[in-house]
Amino acid sequence: MKTEALSGYSLNGSGENQVIVKAEPESLAINPGETALIVVDMQNAYASPCGYLDLAGFDVSATGPVIENINAAIEVSRKAGVQVIFLQNGWDGDYVEAGGEGSPNWHKSNALKTMRKKPELSGQFLAKGGWDYQLVDQLVPQKGDWVIPKTRYSGFFNTNLDTMLRSRGIRSLVFTGIATNVCVEATLRDGFHLEYFGMALSDATYQAGPPSAHEAALYNIRTFFGWVSTLNDYANALAK
Repeated sequence: MKTEALSGYSLNGSGENQVIVKAEPESLAINPGETALIVVDMQNAYASPCGYLDLAGFDVSATGPVIENINAAIEVSRKAGVQVIFLQNGWDGDYVEAGGEGSPNWHKSNALKTMRKKPELSGQFLAKGGWDYQLVDQLVPQKGDWVIPKTRYSGFFNTNLDTMLRSRGIRSLVFTGIATNVCVEATLRDGFHLEYFGMALSDATYQAGPPSAHEAALYNIRTFFGWVSTLNDYANALAK
């Protein structure tokens, strides 16, 4: 672990109020007032029994501790003045937003494929307004939090996320949520190309599938696109 820290973008250039978060491959300096905590797709579809992932055959039994860690990350973020943002993935009830056969999303989305394979589930997965689409009961947005709907993996695609972040001078993004190698990594990657400093919390992200997929995503993030830390190191930095 390197001891020096890379400094995230500071709107006023002064570096005041910066804290150092222990991370890999090196520690990262962030200004809480210029940082957002991104909570990615913590919906019943992805984290609850009888949600889409569960009914599609993925194991969601280990989401409980991750939800607790995300809740802890949200709490310390709010106290430190970090903007909390919930991303919520899904489509209109007729699935027009999901794309037709001319869209790769139509062919690759496991939710859409499962509903086509099992017609009795048609209309159940990730339809806006439905239980599957809703955020889990344990994670409740509060006044001042942002909730941003999205129709593809990345939270930046066809949303106003980038505009809202830039209007508040936010340049550092801390990521939690599901799934590490899909929506979390896709959003962090797009943020990288938009000049945001992205950091994922390894124990506040979850991968429904083989652990190797989770580790591979974290490897890609810390090697090519950003930084990886833990809830404890993030919370300790903000406490200072």
